[in-house]
Amino acid sequence: MAGENLSPARSMSRKDGVVVEIRRAIVTGALLPGQKLTELDLAKNLEVSRQTVREALAQLTREGLLVQEPYKGIHVASPSAQDIMDLALLRESLDLLALDQLLKDPTGEALQHVAAAWETFKHLENDDDPLVRHQAHIAFHHAIWLASGSSTLLHVAPVVEGLMTVALARDLQLRQDPQREHSIHEKYVEAILSGDHARATAAIHDHTVGSASELVHMLG
Repeated sequence: MAGENLSPARSMSRKDGVVVEIRRAIVTGALLPGQKLTELDLAKNLEVSRQTVREALAQLTREGLLVQEPYKGIHVASPSAQDIMDLALLRESLDLLALDQLLKDPTGEALQHVAAAWETFKHLENDDDPLVRHQAHIAFHHAIWLASGSSTLLHVAPVVEGLMTVALARDLQLRQDPQREHSIHEKYVEAILSGDHARATAAIHDHTVGSASELVHMLG
C-alpha cells in the first residue's frame, strides 16, 4: 500500500512535513518509480487530512518528482533512458552557463563561494540520513548556480532539481558507492576552481552526461 513505509508528518507545517516524507521515500527507494500514490492511503499513513496530502502532491508534481495523468492518478516519476540523458544534457548546458559567469568574475568571490559550498557538502555527504545527503548534493549544485549570479539559472532550478531527485535516487540505489560520489565531485570542483575553462568543461561533461550514461547502462 502506498505510504505504508512513511513516518507520520508532525514537524514543520503539515503540508511541508508530507512533502519531506514523500521526498525521503523517493530518495531511499521506499517509493519506487512508477508507483501509484493515493490521497487516502497517504492521509492515513501520514496522519494528516486529504487536503494536506493534496497540497503536498501538487507541489511535488510541480517539482517533477510526481506525475499526474488523467484517469490514472498520481505516480512517482519514472524517467526513461532518454529522459535521463535529456536531463543530463540540460544540466551540462546549465552548468556551462554557470561556469562562464563564474570565470568572468574579476574579484574571485564567485569561486570562493564555490569553494565554500564544497566544504559544506563535504561535511554532509556521509550523513547517516540519506535525505540529508541528497539535499546536501542538490544544495551544492544550487550554490554553484547561485554563485554564478545568473537569474535564469535560479528561475529554472526548482524544476531541474526536482527531476534530479528522481534520477539521483535511482543512481544512489544502484551504485551504493560513496567514494565514487566524493571523487567525481572533487574532480568537478577542482576543475572549476582551477579557472581552466577546458578542464572544467570536461569535468562538467563527465559529471553530468558521463554519469547519466553509466546510470542508463546499469538500468539496462
